[in-house]
Amino acid sequence: MKNESDIISLRLLDQTDVVDDFMEWSLDENVSNFFTRGTFLTKKDAKRYITKFIVTHPWFRAICLNGKPIGYICVSPDVGSDRFKGEIGYVLSSKYWGKGIATKAVKMVAATIFVEWPHLVRLEGMVNIDNIRSQRVLEKAGFTREGVLRKYYIFKRKLSDLVMFSLLSTDQLT
Repeated sequence: MKNESDIISLRLLDQTDVVDDFMEWSLDENVSNFFTRGTFLTKKDAKRYITKFIVTHPWFRAICLNGKPIGYICVSPDVGSDRFKGEIGYVLSSKYWGKGIATKAVKMVAATIFVEWPHLVRLEGMVNIDNIRSQRVLEKAGFTREGVLRKYYIFKRKLSDLVMFSLLSTDQLT
């Protein structure tokens, strides 16, 4: 982190965050290299996305540094698996990369999600094979690298590989 007095917190994201904060990481070219949902060119598009997808999402939080949203983190339930699995995803403005913020946010979620969702047994993280920084985030947060899912999804119009990570409710976090 920038300095020891910085406070990282998670909170609900709302329409007021669109003004500058949400647009900052949405328009960040470094982020869009790995962001699968695309970017928002206008605040109106971003507000529409927040209203339609984020407000209704079962577990979605802003990652805040000293109260300012600098990214987000979410856990999505796997609807086809009797709900015992969930997938973690996160985005952080690139000017905050390499400071331990994403790792701390993932650890915060990992420490509470199995309590908040007692039916959850497995939390998965799937990362583009070229996104080495995000792979390190999950490793440092205590996730286990399980392997590569070859040609698993289409990203920017080409078949891409993903690295699968997992954290089980029975895993001991450090």
